[in-house]
Formats: sequence, structure tokens, C-alpha cells
Amino acid sequence: MIRRYSELIQLSSFEERFNYLKLCGSVGYETFGFDRYLNQKFYRSTEWKHVRDIVIARDMGCDMALKGNDITGRIIIHHMNPMSTEDLETNPSLLLDPEFLVCVSQETHNAIHYGDDSILNKYKIEERTPNDTIPWRR
Repeated sequence: MIRRYSELIQLSSFEERFNYLKLCGSVGYETFGFDRYLNQKFYRSTEWKHVRDIVIARDMGCDMALKGNDITGRIIIHHMNPMSTEDLETNPSLLLDPEFLVCVSQETHNAIHYGDDSILNKYKIEERTPNDTIPWRR
């Protein structure tokens, strides 16, 4: 399944977007192993830094581009389709396409990769309701 930004933004809730993006990986699985230098070279490139700025502006710094879920810490640009060493060597321009990138928080990024929503703050998963933070007005 190829995940696309244009499909992601059609989903209205945080939970739907999380389920669309989750990968169900495992802790300790090596992504690049001894080829990690390729990954680091890519993330230090001028092209990546430019695209990163475009994606942050497009998503307004919101977690999974969901308005109202502002990221207060470090913003991570998540590749919606996991990248590989082969992608870096044969088609790096695909890895720079904003259609396959989205802003996420560190917490959300970890939850996506491990497919574990228990990592997430529950307020993000639950739907908000009027006066939900003011119990005496319910």
C-alpha cells in the first residue's frame, strides 16, 4: 500500500490518520544497518532541508497535519512509506516529494513505527467534545 498525503488529509480524526499511517514494526529492527551513512547524508542535504521547510509550512506544524494538534517540541518529517537504501540510491527524488511526507511529533512517530497507540497521549485519540475540560459544565 502506498500512503499519500492527499489521502491522509481526507481522514478527519487523529485516530483515523494514525491507523492509516501505522506500520507495526518492531523495536530494535535495523533500517539501514551498515548503510546508515546514506541515510545521514540524505538528511543533511540542501534538498531535504528545503522540502522539510515546505512540509512544515504546509502542515502548519501540526501533528499528522491535523489542525489543532500543534507540535510543541521537535517536528519530525515522516516518510509515509518507509524508505530503504535502494530508494536512496536509485530514486531519491521520490523521497523528496511532499505527497509522501507529513509532520509528526516524536511520540506519534514512535507510535506509527511500532503500531502502538498506547504510546500516544489519549487526548489525541479521543474525540473532543464541548466542555470536555470543564467537568462542571457537562
